[in-house]
Amino acid sequence: MQGITLRPESCADAPAIHAVTEAAFTNAPHAAHTEQFIVAALRRAGALEVSLVAELSSEIVGHVAVSPVTLSDGSAGWFGLGPISVLPEHQGRGIGSRLMEESLRRLRTRGAAGCVLVGDPRFYTRFGFRSHTALAYPGVPAEVVLALAFGGTVPQATVTFHPAFGAQS
Repeated sequence: MQGITLRPESCADAPAIHAVTEAAFTNAPHAAHTEQFIVAALRRAGALEVSLVAELSSEIVGHVAVSPVTLSDGSAGWFGLGPISVLPEHQGRGIGSRLMEESLRRLRTRGAAGCVLVGDPRFYTRFGFRSHTALAYPGVPAEVVLALAFGGTVPQATVTFHPAFGAQS
């Protein structure tokens, strides 16, 4: 999309990121509707490895958060992507795709082993994410637990996201 600028979040962006995330998930059928609280809790914990905003005409219209995950087999260098948010009136224009591509590029540049997320395979497989029977996230259907290894293989493990994913407010 023309006119979109991606950049790391700044301290002043927190209220806009909160609003974008809340709006993006308001009508999402499988959302917990706590996604904006998760981002804030990740920020407070210093756990945002990548936090990018998408700007259009100086307005923040999208955001992606990436934080470390723990794998039960001890594999290091894995990260969880999400939440990823785009204002509803700007969805379907490639903003989310640009945020995905840039966050994955940054992880690869930092030497990450891979990335995991919970989401709709119809969207995320275009970025190389796949469901792997070896990777589990308790309480979540296996078909929506998706992983992308950056050069190696996906470990046989259980994924634990940062405690901030339990944030309720």
